Amino acid sequence: MSDYEKYQQIKREAGWTGLALFVLIGFWLAAGFGLSGMEGEVFGLPIWAVTSSLGVWFFAIVLVRLLTSFVFRDMELDEDAAGEGDAHHE
Repeated sequence: MSDYEKYQQIKREAGWTGLALFVLIGFWLAAGFGLSGMEGEVFGLPIWAVTSSLGVWFFAIVLVRLLTSFVFRDMELDEDAAGEGDAHHE
């Protein structure tokens, strides 16, 4: 993979991660403020409190799983894959 391709992949990963953050913030707002008028409790807590805390954690796990499955790629970032570049640092 060329340096340009690596750079493009890094930009792609950063962009999708930023989008996932905004989706997560939107979910947090909807789960917290959107459900604030709902009656009911879970474990003695209002539904909005559970969805805006535990729900966000579970949703974040799903988003990270999607990112790692479809967006992120394992690639060598070291210019010298053979490890010979470390000799000049000694």
